[in-house]
Amino acid sequence: MQLTENQQLAPYTTFGIGGPAWWFAHARSEDDVAEACEWARARSVPVFVLGGGSNVLISDDGFPGLVLHVELMGLAQEGDVLCAAAGESWDDCVELATKAGWAGIECLAGIPGTAGGTPVQNVGAYGQEVASVIERVRVYDIGARKFTELSPADCGFSYRRSRFNSTDRGRFIVTRIDYRLRKNGPPHIVYPDLKKHFGNRTGTPSLPEVADAVRAIRHGKGMLLVEGDPDCRSAGSFFKNPEVTQAVADRIRQHAEERWIPLRVYPSENGFVKLPAAWLIEQAGFAKGYRLGPAGISSKHTLAVVNVGDLRGGATAAQILTLAREIREAVEKKFRISLEMEPEKVGF
Repeated sequence: MQLTENQQLAPYTTFGIGGPAWWFAHARSEDDVAEACEWARARSVPVFVLGGGSNVLISDDGFPGLVLHVELMGLAQEGDVLCAAAGESWDDCVELATKAGWAGIECLAGIPGTAGGTPVQNVGAYGQEVASVIERVRVYDIGARKFTELSPADCGFSYRRSRFNSTDRGRFIVTRIDYRLRKNGPPHIVYPDLKKHFGNRTGTPSLPEVADAVRAIRHGKGMLLVEGDPDCRSAGSFFKNPEVTQAVADRIRQHAEERWIPLRVYPSENGFVKLPAAWLIEQAGFAKGYRLGPAGISSKHTLAVVNVGDLRGGATAAQILTLAREIREAVEKKFRISLEMEPEKVGF
């Protein structure tokens, strides 16, 4: 295990924001994971697990403990199961699967971060989510001090949630994920953006073509990490699409129809429906490109809060949260709906 002190965390995040970790460890094997946890236990030091840094907002004061950067590598195909070590780039996993003709994650192309983060957030986009294909998740149980494997039922998946980021936050460290895919399965083309992209095409597009289309769509919305693009200094979607009752959705729809404003509502689970957070934000008065000092809204997509500056003079975490609070208060005042922040706050 390689251990350093006072490691600046901003370079390890897509936001480019974050103060120093008191201690920082590179975990390149499961032995490193266990050793780091024992090191922290012996010193009564809190541990935070960092992967691709694409879904976190780290405090300007940093983290008063040990940040464990998961760098376990390895990709293997075993029958119809793709086995990915937690440190592997998620988009590399999607590319490998789609090029090999394995369906199930093609609509999740272009999502930044590592494979280890996918079960934590139950990553999803364009009608797919990893909960539908995860076979098992190998984890280190910090409290029990042992490695174990969890089934999908054990993971407690729901919309953008799992036991890893809710009831058991901080208990487990993901080291490997097995995804059961479908050989030569048809691509999943249900969302309007994808249907529009392939609207004039005859015949079914291939899995790599669908993955490339998703990347192109994400790029157009500033949701694809592209070096030099200021809209990429973000954590992707900053707010979750709120799940509401049908009655609440009907109230919002009536508001939209009275003003001749198009509104799409998406089905969810247990009788709830999802409203597009971007639409709510725009109708609350926040346009693309809105700025509050060095914090702003993407010029391509209202759902992305961005660090307009750079590592030398960009936004602070406090400034990002000030803008987020302004957005939430405006949406709540106009629609009586509370938006939930998607990135995890660290060190606050």
